[in-house]
Amino acid sequence: MHLSHSLLIVLFSLPALLGYRALWQFRSMILCTVPDSWPALDYADYGCYCGLGGSGTPVDELDRCCQVHDQCYSDAMQHDDCWAILDNPYTEIYSYNCDKASKTVTCLDDNDLCEKFICECDRNAAMCFAEAGYNEENADISSDRCQ
Repeated sequence: MHLSHSLLIVLFSLPALLGYRALWQFRSMILCTVPDSWPALDYADYGCYCGLGGSGTPVDELDRCCQVHDQCYSDAMQHDDCWAILDNPYTEIYSYNCDKASKTVTCLDDNDLCEKFICECDRNAAMCFAEAGYNEENADISSDRCQ
């Protein structure tokens, strides 16, 4: 009885731990392409799409990057090579390299097809963030602007 409770705790905790690691990978990609950023602060509540959820019209290019990333994650959930529960983009771990000199990210060939798809979602977003720039006036905006 005691063992089954422990097993349940581990099973329910594992997605949260993996999710943290998967989000940490995305954060690390952003730091590779935008080394002077603070991803958890800069992008958690920016525009209409950066952070949880999203609606309305993106306020600028960076917000558009987040909208595309959100859609990519939605596409991953429907991808033929991804299992809905096991290959969730928020929890999937993948392999990638960061070239700090060129500020580029490469998804590695040892990823399976689903991992590769999700890695590319994150890589494309991180590269997009680097090109888009950051407009302070679009951080922490009112949700009224995102209708």
